[in-house]
Amino acid sequence: MQNPEGLEDRILYEDNHLIIINKRSSEIVQGDKTGDTPLSELVKDYIKIQYNKPGNVFLGVVHRIDRPVSGAVIFARTSKALSRLNNMLREGTIKKKYLAVVQNPPPSNEGKLTHHLKKNEKQNKSYVCLKDTDGAKQAELNYKLLAESKSYYLLEVELLTGRHHQIRAQLSATGCPIKGDLKYGFSRSNKDGSIHLHAYLLDFLHPVSNKQITVQAAAPDHDPVWQAFKEHLN
Repeated sequence: MQNPEGLEDRILYEDNHLIIINKRSSEIVQGDKTGDTPLSELVKDYIKIQYNKPGNVFLGVVHRIDRPVSGAVIFARTSKALSRLNNMLREGTIKKKYLAVVQNPPPSNEGKLTHHLKKNEKQNKSYVCLKDTDGAKQAELNYKLLAESKSYYLLEVELLTGRHHQIRAQLSATGCPIKGDLKYGFSRSNKDGSIHLHAYLLDFLHPVSNKQITVQAAAPDHDPVWQAFKEHLN
C-alpha cells in the first residue's frame, strides 16, 4: 500500500499532535452525501503507512473549508490536541487569512466588513439579513487590497468570526463576488469548479507545546489568474 499520491508534497506542518495540509479545491475535508473520498481519509491513510500504525488511526477534523476553496486545513492527531484546538477556534485565537480574487474594487483599499448572516440549509447558502432576523449571526472580517490586474483585484481577508460561507457572502454583499463563485453572484463558474478563494495563512499557539505555529499555503500553481498575482502571494 502506497501513500496517497501527492499528499506528502502538500503537508505544511506535522508533528505528533497535528498535521496541516494544503487542500486542493476539488477536495472535501470530511465525508458528505457525495460519497467522494474526503481529505481526512487520505490523511489517515498517509499516517497509517508513514508510521506503520495498525488498526484505526485517530484523526480529528478541527475545521473545514468549502469544497471549491483551496488552502490550509488543520487536522488533530491526538484527542488532546483536538479538544484544545476546538476551544481555540471558539475563542478566536487561531488567526486565519485568505486570498480572494474579485472582479470589482472594494469600497476602500482596506477596511472592516460587518454583516448579519442567516444560513439557508436547503440551498446551502448564507444571506445577509437584518440584525433582529431569527437565526441571524454577526459576521466580521478585515480586508486589504493587495494588487490589481486589468480584470481582477486581489484581496487579503482576515476572518474575525467563523460563519457559514462568510467571506463569500460578505464580499458578494459588498459588490465584490469572488471569481468563479456563481452561487454568490459571479457571472460565470470556473471550468474546474473552483472559486478563487484560498486559505493561505494560519497563525496560532501549538495546543500542546505552546510554541508559535505560522504556516503559509501556496496558491494553486496551475491557475493562470493566481499566477498573474504570484509576486503578491508571499
